[in-house]
Amino acid sequence: MTERPLDLICLGRAAVDLYGEQVGGRLEDVQTFAKYVGGCPANIAIGTARLGLKSGVISRVGDEQMGRFVVETLAAEGVETAGISVDPQRLTALVILGIRDRDSFPHIFYRSDCADMALAAEQIDPAFVASARALLVTGTHLSRPGVEAASKAALGHARAAGTQVVFDIDYRPVLWGLTGHAAGENRFIADPGTSQRLQSVLPDCDLVVGTEEEIHIAGGVAETGAALRRIRELTDAVLVVKRGAQGCIVFDGEIPEDLEAGLVQRGRPVEVFNTLGAGDGFMSGFLSGWLRDRPLDDCAELGNAVGALVVSRHGCAPAMPSREELAQFRTSGRPDAALDRLHRLTTRRTPPAEVAALAFDHRSQLEAIAEHHGAPVARIADFKLLIARALEAAAGDAACPGALVPGALVPGALVDERYGEAVLARWAGRGWWLARPVELPGSRPLAFETDPNPGLALRAWPREQVAKCLVFYDAEDPAELRAAQEAKLLQLAEACAETGRELLIEVIPPEARRGAEDAVAGALTALYDRGIAPDWWKLPPAKSPQAWAEITGIIQARDPHCRGFLILGLSAAPAALKRSFDAAAGSPLCRGFAIGRSIFQPAAEAWFAGELDDAGAIAAIAENYREILALWQSRSAAAS
Repeated sequence: MTERPLDLICLGRAAVDLYGEQVGGRLEDVQTFAKYVGGCPANIAIGTARLGLKSGVISRVGDEQMGRFVVETLAAEGVETAGISVDPQRLTALVILGIRDRDSFPHIFYRSDCADMALAAEQIDPAFVASARALLVTGTHLSRPGVEAASKAALGHARAAGTQVVFDIDYRPVLWGLTGHAAGENRFIADPGTSQRLQSVLPDCDLVVGTEEEIHIAGGVAETGAALRRIRELTDAVLVVKRGAQGCIVFDGEIPEDLEAGLVQRGRPVEVFNTLGAGDGFMSGFLSGWLRDRPLDDCAELGNAVGALVVSRHGCAPAMPSREELAQFRTSGRPDAALDRLHRLTTRRTPPAEVAALAFDHRSQLEAIAEHHGAPVARIADFKLLIARALEAAAGDAACPGALVPGALVPGALVDERYGEAVLARWAGRGWWLARPVELPGSRPLAFETDPNPGLALRAWPREQVAKCLVFYDAEDPAELRAAQEAKLLQLAEACAETGRELLIEVIPPEARRGAEDAVAGALTALYDRGIAPDWWKLPPAKSPQAWAEITGIIQARDPHCRGFLILGLSAAPAALKRSFDAAAGSPLCRGFAIGRSIFQPAAEAWFAGELDDAGAIAAIAENYREILALWQSRSAAAS
């Protein structure tokens, strides 16, 4: 295969899956749902992208929030979305799914005149198809004349460009109008008309993949051997029969009388949680080998391994493994807690290279300022909106463009719910790096501000918000105090993992140890020893490059997947912050700063005292932020 910008383009369904979160009951009794990208082609595009292929999608979504969710999620996964068009009239398709037991997965397709079924032949760009080494089409997009024409147009462009064709039979009788809406999980109804349409594309295919039931419908015979031989009469493609837990059989030539004489690859034994994504996982794994020209037995083993991982988890697209995770699973042979953690860490969205955060999640400090000046605490919310406007003004500068772009410096903020609820709503979806505190201010031992179970609170947060927890911690604390605080952090880490949320831990040594050079390094070592490994650290300024080097070495050795650390301010003056920024310049894990009172406190004192108006406060805070940002950028320039 020749080198092309894309390895694979997947054509067809791009939808939203709403998976029931209550397991073991009827779909009628499900109370809450998790939202994922769905649709066989979209799932495979994500699965192959996570395995290192360059994937794209040709589909259509509605001009509404669900359509934007699909496109944004695919783009965040590294999938090329140039082939996705927006339909101004139709809605993005939805699927509601449940997990009743290991054999029953009821689901309802909401696809009546949906956007992806309005894909038309004239919307297929021949140049885009030619940019890929392979085109994947699915059976569902042969079920209606319009999408059938679009699929066949794409097949024609592929053949003209020398692009290989992969056919996922993807048979759902309900999507062919062969059963009622309530029977969405029905996988097979014989229908000669459907068989004829599926067979019409077989001569153009290089790889055909389906379950035994799908092979039956494509072959038009309800017996696997006979169906395979009928398919072989129509195509020279490699044929793959998926057999669930038994694995798969691959046929690269004539179909033998004894199907077991084909290339048999046994499945991997895992505890099945949800089989709905098994086929898309299998295809992703198989293609990760096939598009790298690996032997067919290796492709089949990769397909079985990915399928096994996906069936052990909730959902389909989010369950797809990363390349690193798949390699570990192939070695270990079974999913476990360590693999689940690796899955979460290696499928996170790419972070910005550097974060320039204004931290104003302060509650008790601003309450004290308001009380000192005789102002009602309700005014703190008003002041936080002024801080937000100041950051917006400063982030509008060319030096800080304000978009969450991997590899770039982006603005960020730490904002609380108690007084910053309006700010959090104001910035929803802006694309800034946002963190939100969970700790009860000043608590030692650590306590949470809202519910004793932080997971309940985190479920109500938008996904973009990082959970931030400040802990006053030292490795030399009494054992009882350390144990209490570590237990809380472990509880929070588990809640973040369960809700798919990143965690930032801010470590400040107690007053008596705050100036000790070894305090922070000792605290990190002790927390790692306890199994506490957050996505981010927020750390006090260190005075020397040696101190930062020691901290960096600890993090790299104990958690290679850590995002890095942000430097906090502790009300330090700009000159002191510059020294700390410069000292950290050599650390590859220094990802930015999260500075608060050094930026906003002078304006807060004057504003609450009535000595500064709103415009003056905004201007003063914006200017202080710009000054700290300039110090950081001069440090970055020196480091580079």
